[in-house]
Amino acid sequence: MFVAGLEDLSQPPPPQSPTQSAAPQDPFAALSVRLREVLLAQRKAAIWQPEKNRTFKVLLADKDMRFPPRKVEDLQTRTFHSPLSPLMPSSPMYPDGLISPFWIRKHTTLVPAVFVIFMRIYESPVQAPRSPLDVPDADREREREAEERRRDTELAADIAQRKKHMNDYGVKLTVVLLASRRMLDDPALDNRLTFIRRQSGLDPRAALFVLSPVSQAEIGDFVRSLQDALYEPAVEYYTNHSKRVRRKRNKHSQTVSSYPLPMSPIGAAAATPRPLRPEGWTVRYEYKMACFAEFRGEDEIALKHYQDAYSSLLIMFGSTAILPPRTKRWSEARVLADCINVKICKLYLYNNEHSLALAHHNSHIRRFADFSRGWGMGEETFEYWAWLARQYRILAELLEEGTKSTLKIPSHFRTPSQTAALVAAHALESSASQRNLLEAEALRLLGLNPTQALQHPGFYYYMAARCQERRRERFLKALESETAATLPAYGTEKKVDHLAVIVELYTKAHDHFKQFRATGAHGHDRFILWIVNRIAETYCMQRKYQVAVRFFERIARTYRGEGWNSLLLPLLTMWYRCAQQLGDMELSVRLLVEMLSHGEEYNRSDPEVMQEDLLAVLKSTVPSSTDESLVIDSSESEPILESCVVFWKPDVNVGETIPFQILLTAPSGVSMSAIPFTTLSVEFSADVPPLVIQHSAEHSDEVLPQVRTIDLGHIAIPSSDSEEEEEPRIIGGVLRWAPGSTVVLSGTLLSDTPTTVSVVKLHLVLQEGSWTIELPLRPAKHRQQPHTLPRWLVSAQPPRFMPIRHDNYSELRVHHRPHKVYVSVTHHAPAYLGEEYPITVEVCNTDERELDMIMDVLLQPSEFDEAVNHISLDDQKSSSLVKGIPLGVLPPGASLLKTIYLFNDGIAGDRTLDISVQSRSTATPEPSSPASPNLSAEASLVDKSETLQTLTVGAVEAFKVEHDITYRRALGPQAGPSDLRAFSAEHWDDREGGEAVIASKFACAGPSSVVVESIKLVREDGVCAKVVNSSVEDDEDVLAEWLPGDEFCGSCCVSLAPEDDHQEDQDTPGPGAYEITWRRIISSGDRGSLSTSHFTLPPLRPPTDGLVALLDTPPMATLHEPITIRMTVRNGHPSRSANVTVHLEPDSADGFVVAGLRSGRVPILLPGAEEQVLWKLIPIECGYVKVPRIRVLDRRRAVEQAQLQGAQGPLPNNESEADVVHIVDVRWDVKGTSAQGEGNRTSLDGPASGGEPIILVVP
Repeated sequence: MFVAGLEDLSQPPPPQSPTQSAAPQDPFAALSVRLREVLLAQRKAAIWQPEKNRTFKVLLADKDMRFPPRKVEDLQTRTFHSPLSPLMPSSPMYPDGLISPFWIRKHTTLVPAVFVIFMRIYESPVQAPRSPLDVPDADREREREAEERRRDTELAADIAQRKKHMNDYGVKLTVVLLASRRMLDDPALDNRLTFIRRQSGLDPRAALFVLSPVSQAEIGDFVRSLQDALYEPAVEYYTNHSKRVRRKRNKHSQTVSSYPLPMSPIGAAAATPRPLRPEGWTVRYEYKMACFAEFRGEDEIALKHYQDAYSSLLIMFGSTAILPPRTKRWSEARVLADCINVKICKLYLYNNEHSLALAHHNSHIRRFADFSRGWGMGEETFEYWAWLARQYRILAELLEEGTKSTLKIPSHFRTPSQTAALVAAHALESSASQRNLLEAEALRLLGLNPTQALQHPGFYYYMAARCQERRRERFLKALESETAATLPAYGTEKKVDHLAVIVELYTKAHDHFKQFRATGAHGHDRFILWIVNRIAETYCMQRKYQVAVRFFERIARTYRGEGWNSLLLPLLTMWYRCAQQLGDMELSVRLLVEMLSHGEEYNRSDPEVMQEDLLAVLKSTVPSSTDESLVIDSSESEPILESCVVFWKPDVNVGETIPFQILLTAPSGVSMSAIPFTTLSVEFSADVPPLVIQHSAEHSDEVLPQVRTIDLGHIAIPSSDSEEEEEPRIIGGVLRWAPGSTVVLSGTLLSDTPTTVSVVKLHLVLQEGSWTIELPLRPAKHRQQPHTLPRWLVSAQPPRFMPIRHDNYSELRVHHRPHKVYVSVTHHAPAYLGEEYPITVEVCNTDERELDMIMDVLLQPSEFDEAVNHISLDDQKSSSLVKGIPLGVLPPGASLLKTIYLFNDGIAGDRTLDISVQSRSTATPEPSSPASPNLSAEASLVDKSETLQTLTVGAVEAFKVEHDITYRRALGPQAGPSDLRAFSAEHWDDREGGEAVIASKFACAGPSSVVVESIKLVREDGVCAKVVNSSVEDDEDVLAEWLPGDEFCGSCCVSLAPEDDHQEDQDTPGPGAYEITWRRIISSGDRGSLSTSHFTLPPLRPPTDGLVALLDTPPMATLHEPITIRMTVRNGHPSRSANVTVHLEPDSADGFVVAGLRSGRVPILLPGAEEQVLWKLIPIECGYVKVPRIRVLDRRRAVEQAQLQGAQGPLPNNESEADVVHIVDVRWDVKGTSAQGEGNRTSLDGPASGGEPIILVVP
């Protein structure tokens, strides 16, 4: 979009009347400035622009500007062509050019799709009336209208002229008329605008706008609405261009070129210029249509045209007859192919198709690499590597621009919480829309081709840097040849600063690798160090040695710590060269010593090289300070000598001699026979006097063997009471090492006091001229490579070693001789629950020393939470630990007995006890008080020992109890609903609970006999249950000895009175517990301590009743003597009343004469109420006689049905509609505990429920 007319809006305003004051600032000038700011900020030209919003790239233009000519006349053929067409002789593309960069510039900066021009509409000056009573002057109004019409006509003519020029190019012209707010309220404005639009020939749609000076926010709204209105015309403009180009492409594709292929050699001058072939026209037109589609925002169509243009270019490059190598058109075509490749990759990335973008980029590099070999520009030329570096750099810069905006680089690291199986399982459960994404994720977890994985920009910057290094190598190699100046690109290549470009690319790669570093990806951290290493090497090539050294120091620290010797060795070599160039001798010596410590990894051909270099530096230079020695710490690097300290045994008693060896091994592959080591200091811990081995020159000229020994003699460790400091012992020996040789320092140690001995420091000193170098060696410091087990030298000639397989071989612990204390435990397993179980511990002193002993007993926690345990010893009692029980001083051969009592309760199972007996020799003094600062040092000197004994005791139950519960209904008279006694606090209402008879069986379950001294029922009556009687209260037969397997039975009767809110599935706690007092009989016949066991009565849950009939009949009767039978109808339902009828059905075969109710209705029974019915029976025959049949019916259901049907009169006598009430013979009213029918209200059925009760009649 071109915008014109905003630069001259600050023209002087129209003349005003003398009565008006001049405005401080022209509002249209301010409007012009704001419009320019808003329009220029709409869309900036950028490499990465995936957004598809309705915004334009706005350029400010002059209102009188002219566009470049569309077509010019060819004077030879008298035809018109574009100035950039290959058919135009004056065109730079004539005769066979593809596309000119000026064509892109033409459609982006010279010819717009929309031209917007801002103009001022004429406004007549306002004449203020002299008086409010003045009438308008008609003549003046006619003059004003005539002037406005004249000005509008001139404005329309100007617009029409511009419109004609725009129509020649198909450009949309839009006019924005600026008017004041007063003009907007003028009723004649609409007519004036209509007149201007018609006279100028503007389009009726989106061609004419009116704007007045408004605020900044309203200007933004106006610009957005203006762009929305002009978006469709702009799209149509580029669509028309595409249609025009498509027609031309089709025309050329249908025309067969008559141009014959040249038969002359490539490079020979042609007699006539060769026209562009059809393939070239296809590339030209496809590229134009792709650009127009990209201008319209149609990325998919643009991608298709770019791909077609790229395919046609490949066809052209495939024939050297079409594009001869190293020609101008060939170079243009290569640049065009690279540009189209970038366009295709970018459009793929816009659509988040990362693998397709990378695949096309790799394909482009692979195809043109093949072409380059045919052109004589293969991998052996710097031109190839320059082109390849440029391709990777372009891709990296494209990705860098994308990541700054909307591009998201995919992560190729597997997350710990995801597995391929988990993703596949989720894919089966997901919808079809999500399944594709999950399948892709599953494939990514299963495996990924690295060439198809898009990386972050740092990776491609790194590739570009590597290609740039190859480019420099090939260029330097080309300079060595005599024909370097004849190379086509020699002049351009000579101007390139290759090293500066390499540093720039590596630096960008380093920054991006740090930015995109994944969490937990340690490989990226190491690769970042590798990039830093390449930067340092490049700086070294640029002779920036100080900068390179700073990089080397940073990298070497990590390489040393992680053991990357293959990367560290070349780094040290280049670092050493930088130090030499800088003249830093101390650093050079440090690096030479470190390189010397790596041995054959540096120089395997000549082992004397590293030694000679070090000696040359030491002899030819002096240190910066001769007063202080140079200390080279090898704590982070490889040691110059591998040291190993070995004690023959890790533990030894006081007063016992122990041999030891210190092995110092030189690295293999390098010689240190000429390095002037002067002294070796060995420092021990535990106040051992240091040893100094001085080099002896007597045997220096001899051939150094592979294994050599130096005898250190016997070392006696002084006691801690000695305050004299001993001088270091000086020992002579040869301190020279052949490649891979070992020097063994051997000696013996003896200590009279407990201590810990180790070699804490090995100090090697090197002196040459003014140099004094100290090399601290860390004992047991091994090299990074896998080392063998510690060795013990058995024989020096021939060398023979024995491996040391015990741990802690480098440390010696000297301690007192352990005490000989025997601890034995005696007990009679198993223990009974509820018993204080005795455990006898015997402690015997079998040592020749007098020992002071104490004992600790630890009861381990049980794995059962219900277990209750504690131990008691002497006057201490605890559930876990009894500590510090004094046993006194035991002379040699004496013994002592202690009894531990273990109490177990709760649940059976094993109990574990740890018995610890600590002994201390009375010959050594006791340690100081805990407040003493030297407590730890003094405690180590005390002759103490500890003897441990672990005991597991099984606990079993002494008695096993089984309970059998039966329930009976209450038969006594019950208080009715209206009886006031039911509301008394002392009233015991057992009509719903009845009675429970609990029969308990006690069995002696343990393996030992017990003597029962008492057994009783401890009553714990509650509000819902109480014990009525018990059978064990007066039974003295059980107070005897019970053998294993003996059993005793007892019973008790419990009356139950559940509360009103009692739930059916709620248990009632047992109202008491059996208490048995007993003693265990030990195998020897003795009786143990008195123990008590408690067995709680089981919880009770009596069955519940609904409506029931209880029949009470005497068991016997006398012939012809009347008896009475009683039936109690009881309604136990909590909320429903009962309508009961009773029927007595005598039979002629009955053995009784009955007097009483035959058929009748019982009064309605409310919930909890009962009624009794009595009969008199006279037996008339002897024997077992059945009582006459009695039926009890509940008519409640029949009454409800009659009420629903609205029946009047007496209730129907239909027994099928009544519920039969069970009749229970109270003589057999017993119900055991059952899990059936829990939660339901059931009646109790006696054994006689299937027939009538029977009475025995005697004469």
